[in-house]
Amino acid sequence: MRALWTAVVIFLADQASKLIVVHWMDLAARGVIEIAPPLLTFRMAWNTGINFGLFSGRDARWILIGIALAIVAGVLLWMWRERPGKWAQISAGVLIGGALGNVVDRVAYGAVADFLNMSCCGIDNPFVFNIADVAIFAGAAGLILFTGPSKGRGARAG
Repeated sequence: MRALWTAVVIFLADQASKLIVVHWMDLAARGVIEIAPPLLTFRMAWNTGINFGLFSGRDARWILIGIALAIVAGVLLWMWRERPGKWAQISAGVLIGGALGNVVDRVAYGAVADFLNMSCCGIDNPFVFNIADVAIFAGAAGLILFTGPSKGRGARAG
């Protein structure tokens, strides 16, 4: 249940951020909005590929949707079988919420709405991302960190 609620919160945060920035602030038409340059700039990018624009330019939308849904199903099945601990459940929910946020974009727009661009310390970062991308990365990292033979619910101290 913890993973479900975490997934819902992440999904809603991702979709709300896209609604506010892309549509209400009209980033889709404006292209760039400087918030606190160079630290934070909203820069519109419709990503038809995977992270960092890999495989963009190819119409792989339905393949990527299928892969994302298969990963979500796999994580849910794993959770049902393994009954992981609290932090693994939260990590799974973070990953699931992010994956589903990007799936909704691909279905609705044919591409993922990326808009966060962050640079610092003389480094000009050319890449853009969204909350769902961060969630997918953080959730996967959390699953690596918080799972394993000694990290489950039934693990013994020792």
